[in-house]
Amino acid sequence: MVQTIAPSWRKPAAITAIVALIVGLAVFVASVARFVGNWPVLVQAIFCLAVGLVWIAPLRPLLRWAERPSGRKPSGDY
Repeated sequence: MVQTIAPSWRKPAAITAIVALIVGLAVFVASVARFVGNWPVLVQAIFCLAVGLVWIAPLRPLLRWAERPSGRKPSGDY
């Protein structure tokens, strides 16, 4: 007996959330660019490094959620 598995809606939702996160961060950076441009170069570099890393923080929980099987309670090993 072959059991078919219905495709999960979580992966497309996660992709949409990731794209929205990146677009939102890009809009934020573009809106503060005129202020950041007046800062000393070292402070600008630190700001760019921080903003470049900030978008990575929510990815792990989001990807864990997207990979979790639908319809079952998480077993805690994720």
